[in-house]
Amino acid sequence: MVFAISTSHNDKKGAQVVTQLRFLNHAPRKTVVVGHYGSGKTEFSVSLAMALASISTGKLALIDLDIINPYFRSREQRDMLEGAGICVHGSTYDSEITAEIPALGVSVRGPLEDSECRVIVDVGGNDAGALVLKQFSKYFISDTATVAVINANRPDTSTVDGTIEHITAIESATGLNITGIINNTHLLNETTASSILKGYELCMQVCNIIGKEFWCSCYPKDIIDPKEISDLGGEIFPLGLYMRPTWL
Repeated sequence: MVFAISTSHNDKKGAQVVTQLRFLNHAPRKTVVVGHYGSGKTEFSVSLAMALASISTGKLALIDLDIINPYFRSREQRDMLEGAGICVHGSTYDSEITAEIPALGVSVRGPLEDSECRVIVDVGGNDAGALVLKQFSKYFISDTATVAVINANRPDTSTVDGTIEHITAIESATGLNITGIINNTHLLNETTASSILKGYELCMQVCNIIGKEFWCSCYPKDIIDPKEISDLGGEIFPLGLYMRPTWL
């Protein structure tokens, strides 16, 4: 159940390392992405969609269900995503100036009902934001993977106990079982390899305690050289920083 994205680098011994991810090809058709505010779940969702679009000719959609937090919504990158062949669904209103209005368009159901369409669902922050999934619950009964993006530098997910409580709250609010954990521990432009390592260790502890599968560690590809984390356990995944304004 492994798929290789078309990025590679050489490790410290000169061997080629290919970024591999478990959630493509043989993984469920629908990937639901949840996470706390500041975890980087939207950046992960957009980067995943762009990576898939670069290697797939099939139908691909990104559904933005974040109608709680007005910051860093994936639908703000509609032009870029649709230019890459990714259909974007979310707000009833297409213009960015109305993107903060909490109204979902009827088109959201289209890709969920289309058995030939690969779907990434970007969900609002924490358990309150994830409640919107309730009205679409029938689509996530099968053929779905739900992943939690964890940033160990955020207050509510900086400890093992806090992270477990966060995951449990989302599962309780949505009725979904989180199957995968994504380590996206960052400090924006100050992210270092040690930051990512800290998050990896926390996520592995969480996985071992509550029986979740560790999927990958993310790194900002314009800030971290993948060689710096080539010894890290598990897969690594490059983030494109598509959502980051230049002033940040």
